[in-house]
Amino acid sequence: MINTDFTIEEFIKKGEITDELELERALIADRKLRLLAKDNLYFKNLRKKLRNLIEAYERKEWSDIGQLTDEKLAESVFWENVAEQERIFMEKRKQQIRKELKIRNLTQQDLGHLLGHKSKTHMSELMNGIKPFTLKDLVLINQLLRIDIKELIPVFLSKEDTIRIQSAMAELGKPQIKLCS
Repeated sequence: MINTDFTIEEFIKKGEITDELELERALIADRKLRLLAKDNLYFKNLRKKLRNLIEAYERKEWSDIGQLTDEKLAESVFWENVAEQERIFMEKRKQQIRKELKIRNLTQQDLGHLLGHKSKTHMSELMNGIKPFTLKDLVLINQLLRIDIKELIPVFLSKEDTIRIQSAMAELGKPQIKLCS
């Protein structure tokens, strides 16, 4: 269920957080932006907008104690764990890329140049998980830095894909078709 295509701009453009997984992803992104916002007005403004969306969602979904059921709490914990797995994956990927860059005496900016990214800020956003790497970027990183592709591209399905596929499997009625865990 790991999703590395998540971007903060998606939340901002959409104007709302719609479920617990999005909330957990937004909370993690907020923590990342906290550090980046210290030195950069763009990230400071992005963080402010994101925090407004987080607060709106929490007021809507979590302010009424009468609405808090065991099921809602369990769902929240589940999606918190999924978002944390995504964060850990992206952090390990970032550390692996940095390690390989150091071995080759390259900077993050050098990698950006090799990938065709001109902006130092954009490369920082990619490395910090603020914006997603493209598949082409990850394949190039694999080729340039010799990092195993499984360390660069998660082999997990998104929440939406999992639900869609489970529904399709139920409709087909073919018990021999199962998703890997």
